[in-house]
Amino acid sequence: MGKEDFAFGKENFIMIAISVVIIIIGFALMSGGSSEDGVSFNPAIFSTNRIVVAPVVCMIGFGLMIAAILKNSKDKKAA
Repeated sequence: MGKEDFAFGKENFIMIAISVVIIIIGFALMSGGSSEDGVSFNPAIFSTNRIVVAPVVCMIGFGLMIAAILKNSKDKKAA
């Protein structure tokens, strides 16, 4: 199993790893906001961080993932 057997090059794997980290950061920004007793309402679920920033960060991560998959690696020769 040589270097030619992989579908992606080194640059693709680095971009994929970066995009996974960005997606995880986006989901971490969405987490939290639970109520203390489990019944009462907590208005923190409607914070700008959760409903605007976190989804944008996730979409950037998913867009970068698509770009990493579609990027033509310099290591690979066209067949």
